[in-house]
Amino acid sequence: MADVPFKQLAYEQVARVGKAISSPIRLEILDLLAQAPSTVERLAAAIGHSVANTSQHLQVLRQCRLVTTEKAGTFVTYRLAGDAVGPFLLQVRALAHARLTELAQLRQDVLARRGALEGVDSKALVARVRRGDVTVIDVRPSQEYTAGHIAGAISIPLADLRRRLRRLPKDREIVAYCRGPYCVMALDAVTLLRTHGRTAHHLEYGVAEWQALGGRIVVGDAPAASR
Repeated sequence: MADVPFKQLAYEQVARVGKAISSPIRLEILDLLAQAPSTVERLAAAIGHSVANTSQHLQVLRQCRLVTTEKAGTFVTYRLAGDAVGPFLLQVRALAHARLTELAQLRQDVLARRGALEGVDSKALVARVRRGDVTVIDVRPSQEYTAGHIAGAISIPLADLRRRLRRLPKDREIVAYCRGPYCVMALDAVTLLRTHGRTAHHLEYGVAEWQALGGRIVVGDAPAASR
């Protein structure tokens, strides 16, 4: 060990992080944990993998100290290990977008197939959200909303949106958001809203992206009016 240069030993440790995030499944798990702490069962259901397979990926992330656990009785909850992990994930994604044109094209193709390519200025949309000029709905599961949501947003999980349509104003623009640019729940919400005659748009930012923009995030349960 003493004969191995310090730099080589140091980069071997740094490379552990690279290896841990080299799996698209583990990146998706980190993205989900950035929304809210979760059990392995809930994560497995969200990514469409077995509990055993999901657990193996979590162990890799845990060994690299990107996630940590909290046990209460027989239940084990996973969460991001520290405040630096979420921003790190955003930086990795931003680098991929900056260097890989295929990624931007993939998103454009998905939006086009869903008829979701909009002539809406994203900066102007963000400004309207900040000013409270629109009704903002968070279509993620309620536990993710409770863990942190855009200030002023109403919690209406996508599965509940159809039956809660009557609670939404008909004469006010609606903006839906979910887990960020790779999540399609907000796109599905906008499609449903427009089908029922509402003026609606999707916000490509999730909670982590909104916070990175300097937007206010609120922790807590949904207001009673949205239940």
